[in-house]
Amino acid sequence: MNGDGDGQTLLDAVNGDPIYTASTEGLDFASILEYGRTVGNPALRKLTFHERGRMLRALAQYLMGRKEEFYALSYHSGATRADSWIDIEGGIGNLFANASLRRKFPDLPYCTDGEAIGLSKGGTFMGHHLLVPKEGVAVHINAYNFPVWGMLEKCAVNWLAGMPAVVKPASISCYLSEAVVRAIIESGILPEGALQLICGSPGDMLEHVTAQDVVTFTGSKRTGLMLKASRRIHEESVSFNMEADSLNCIVLGNDVQPGSPEWDIFIKEVRKEITVKAGQKCTAIRRIFAPENLIEDVYIALGKSLAQTPVGNPLNEKVRMGALASVGQREDVRKNVQKLLATAQLVYGSLDSVEVLDADAQKGAFLSPMLLLESNPFHNEAVHDIECFGPVSTLMPYKDLDEAVRLAKRGKGSLCCSIVTADNKLATEFVIGAATHHGRILVLNRECAKESTGHGSPLPLLVHGGPGRAGGGEEMGGVRGVKHYLQRTAIQGSPTTITAITQVYQPNAKGIEPGQHPFRKYYEELQVGDQILTEKRT
Repeated sequence: MNGDGDGQTLLDAVNGDPIYTASTEGLDFASILEYGRTVGNPALRKLTFHERGRMLRALAQYLMGRKEEFYALSYHSGATRADSWIDIEGGIGNLFANASLRRKFPDLPYCTDGEAIGLSKGGTFMGHHLLVPKEGVAVHINAYNFPVWGMLEKCAVNWLAGMPAVVKPASISCYLSEAVVRAIIESGILPEGALQLICGSPGDMLEHVTAQDVVTFTGSKRTGLMLKASRRIHEESVSFNMEADSLNCIVLGNDVQPGSPEWDIFIKEVRKEITVKAGQKCTAIRRIFAPENLIEDVYIALGKSLAQTPVGNPLNEKVRMGALASVGQREDVRKNVQKLLATAQLVYGSLDSVEVLDADAQKGAFLSPMLLLESNPFHNEAVHDIECFGPVSTLMPYKDLDEAVRLAKRGKGSLCCSIVTADNKLATEFVIGAATHHGRILVLNRECAKESTGHGSPLPLLVHGGPGRAGGGEEMGGVRGVKHYLQRTAIQGSPTTITAITQVYQPNAKGIEPGQHPFRKYYEELQVGDQILTEKRT
């Protein structure tokens, strides 16, 4: 279905050339959502968790076979192949991971939650909790930085739960989401109505959501709060999950000295988080905390490391950092860096110029990696409030562990933070102290660094989200994430009735005497509660 009008022109991030247009003008959003509810939802709800899981696995295998098409398109976004690996194969990996989760659920369309609860002295009355798929659609409003991963990490979960999705990617990179969705439709693996894509403005879509729908948002805190305040969201008590960009941090433990393995791990991790995806990750390190006596050593080492990162056209194999998603995004980063420079100083990089390979630095959305130094982090609040969503991070000193914890919390809620230390006592104190303000904490040292997935990588089986500024939401997390799309209902009755409903044998339920030994039955013929009564053994 095509939108009306000229639409928004989408530009190549590397050379500034127009490549696509996107428009939703003239689309009937009420009908789009209703189609998902009436066509996609019943088709998914009737499938069992195991059937949905096998569907995800088949889709993952299919998309993996077409990944080179997506890589070829992703260069327009300014991403290197290594950047796009996170987005494309990382996104497909979420399908594989959720497909495997089917083993955690029964081969039914619904499941129980928690333990059975006895409610009577004689054992004839009990309670349990049931989880059933909601009867609406999952509306996903996504950020521009991961057009594939951002879509599939959410859809994999709602599909396993039994809900269809309507995806609204950020416009500047929606062409990559569109290519993947087109491939998904061509595969014929998903039932009709299980996935719809909207490229362009979301229009009045949120004015048509209902209590059975789920809305998720990934992006800036300001936009997320605006959407969350929508009248319909409040009137219908619509489930709204928000994951907002945050001022994530890393701490260099005061047990670490230059030349130690942990020192090298720290420098490598910070450089990676500044340069991968040109710093355009919601989990990227924005604040760096180091012992005050090592500040100079840290910024010298980081400067040398960042200087070894060639910037330019991602099609050039020598390039290690590509362009930002758009010239507009680059200007936003520059404006925010200027605000930080009111109290901080630039110790590496340039705000105005950058040497690039095989590209025009002005036509493309290129920016130099930058390291700032804020010497008074307890007095100057801007560094804990303003995010530069690009290859920029700010170094700050701390005196002791207590100060490091307090500074980490000054971000007012973050998706993640890391600490590099070989001291388990120090690691324990930091994690317990900082956990209230962070959705995920990574402890890095020589024992795990080689196999670590790194500071900035959310994983399908771990929760992704954070308190406060980070949105207060939670997604993924294995079985935990699936439950966001299921309605939890308390059920009460006799053990026999609850057994019939849950298809899980409950204590004190009556058994079924089929007149035939259960071992003589085919698996498909067995019923929960089948039993055989024998003579007493002598």
